[in-house]
Amino acid sequence: MVDQSVIKSAQASAPQSAISSQGDALENKYLSQRVVTLKPSGIRKFFDIVATMEDVISLGIGEPDFTTPPAIIAAGIRSLQNGETHYTSNSGRFSLRQALSEHLFQRYGVLYNPANEIIITVGVSEALYLAMTALLNPGDEVIIPTPCFVAYQAEVILAGGVAVELPTLASDGFQVNPQRLEAVITPRTKAILLGFPNNPTGAVATREALLEIARIAEKHDLIVVSDELYDQLVYGVEHVCFPSLPGMFQRTILLGGFSKSYAMTGWRIGFAAAPAEILKGLLRVHQYTIMSAPTIAQDAALEAIRNGAAEVERMRDEYNRRRTLIVSGLNRLGLATVEPHGAFYAFPNIAATGMDDETFAQKLLEEEKVAVIPGSAFGAGGEGFVRCSYATAYEKIEEALHRLERFMQRYG
Repeated sequence: MVDQSVIKSAQASAPQSAISSQGDALENKYLSQRVVTLKPSGIRKFFDIVATMEDVISLGIGEPDFTTPPAIIAAGIRSLQNGETHYTSNSGRFSLRQALSEHLFQRYGVLYNPANEIIITVGVSEALYLAMTALLNPGDEVIIPTPCFVAYQAEVILAGGVAVELPTLASDGFQVNPQRLEAVITPRTKAILLGFPNNPTGAVATREALLEIARIAEKHDLIVVSDELYDQLVYGVEHVCFPSLPGMFQRTILLGGFSKSYAMTGWRIGFAAAPAEILKGLLRVHQYTIMSAPTIAQDAALEAIRNGAAEVERMRDEYNRRRTLIVSGLNRLGLATVEPHGAFYAFPNIAATGMDDETFAQKLLEEEKVAVIPGSAFGAGGEGFVRCSYATAYEKIEEALHRLERFMQRYG
């Protein structure tokens, strides 16, 4: 067994400046410039700070506080007990792809062939990686409406593409403005990457806005990658599945998963769906990178898609209750918040405090022990906002609002 005291002594005796400079030298010598220049996650920075503190109420984490429903857990356990510890086909279990095909057709009227138009992935994050890697040649541009999930720009860059951010505005309800979208299209534009329902704003794209995006995509012969991970978490509005729009099936890669709606973040299970000629490109990358998604997670996901609707409804109703609480509370405190209609995030404007979003989040954490994420972490258009997740207990949100009220009395 290694003597930990020896290790600690060696660490203590090494000058930190020397360690830092050596690390920088190694980074610049061996790592690719794509990786070296990639910005660290703005979310992770605050999680690292929170981990060192006590009595923090986190409105920062982007995952359900619910445990995976019992029947889904039981399906995973049965899978293990039945010895399902081997690879599946590269594309994933056919039974799961077939169930997904039926689910998407019943909900949105869009029909994918389970044999060659759906692939099961390690979360929607892998699906996004596959899409960008399969689509992009060096220098290809991808238009990304922002604020958006923090991985979008990174995955474009890692695939050799150029991320072109298109800020959306609170005054427009964070909808994509078609004139501004068309204005940033160049001869190098290859794709539009959409994320609705949106993380971090909670916006749900209207049918009218999506039809305009569809018109532009067809006019300029662009492909659309539509991340619809939160599709079942909408409140009082319709979620429109992008490939269901006229003429869009053939030019859309649909991304989705089980993490949010079914409280299955740790299972790491998602999917991509696209016309066969496009999907085969994603499958080529997947089979050399992953082989197949975890077998027990696939079996649990099959239970979720077949029998999990009631559990989704139960969790959605509770999110809606929390949504009402946090949005009304933030607006009451002078933190202007556009009503979110999807996912489980509120995105208040913190201009009333006179602070930038980084300072606001830092001070709030230090002084009141409430963790939120600076809006600038989510790209252009997020500056001056913070993301507040209501995927935490109702009582904790109430306490967080009390602490915010004290904070606003000092700074509001």
